Amino acid sequence: MALSLEGKVALITGGSRGIGAATVRLFRKAGARVAFSYRNAQTPAMALQESCGGPEYCLAIQQELSTPLDGRTLVAEAVRAFGRLDCLIVNHGVWPAHDQSIRNMTDEQWNSTMGTNLNSVFGLVRAGVHRMQHQVPLPGGARSHIVLVSSTAGQRGEAFHADYAASKGALISMTKGLSTELAGEGILVNCVAPGWVRTEMSAGALDGPDASNRVFRSIPLGRAATPDEIAGPILFLCTPWAGFVTGEVFNVNGGAVLVG
Repeated sequence: MALSLEGKVALITGGSRGIGAATVRLFRKAGARVAFSYRNAQTPAMALQESCGGPEYCLAIQQELSTPLDGRTLVAEAVRAFGRLDCLIVNHGVWPAHDQSIRNMTDEQWNSTMGTNLNSVFGLVRAGVHRMQHQVPLPGGARSHIVLVSSTAGQRGEAFHADYAASKGALISMTKGLSTELAGEGILVNCVAPGWVRTEMSAGALDGPDASNRVFRSIPLGRAATPDEIAGPILFLCTPWAGFVTGEVFNVNGGAVLVG
């Protein structure tokens, strides 16, 4: 039994580190050709590109993602490289690490978070759907897939991070709306909602003893996830084994949402 993506092309945003890099590696192991985006981390992005077969099979694309135009530009670059798009994995995002009350949150912080976490996603999805609708289907009537990476914060909120929670909650609503809109066209839209994951972005919260103890007490499994533990469900949702799954929020959080 294999989770195969042979013949498919995937675009994975935020692919140079953390969850994104783990997803790039897993999709390549499953046989997909992969384009992935990075913003500043050129050295790890180039290393990942080479370790996954080089640009003929795995292409790193430097792209800012803060506007709808940025999203459209990235999709166009990926299609130019590989000729089609079968799986769109929207993984990039920002999480301002400092606590900020809504009373003191600036317009600049709110707009920056929304630009990256939501506005660019609109551009990516619109361009990705257009490509999926107009390309020649793969043999066997294989479906196309969109997976949006949200967060437990999008389901239960997160105090002092209203901007982040709002943007991730919007991705869940987008998943619900798009899934019914696009099901008849063979495009399945799902969401993966991680809890705490040990990445560079979360290191500040997880490495301090007080913060980490508080975080781990909120997770029934008592630890943060590894990036591979998020990449696996993302891959599954893009395989034929998930061919009757759309509009779902796949919680990968060690049980945290149940006790939040």
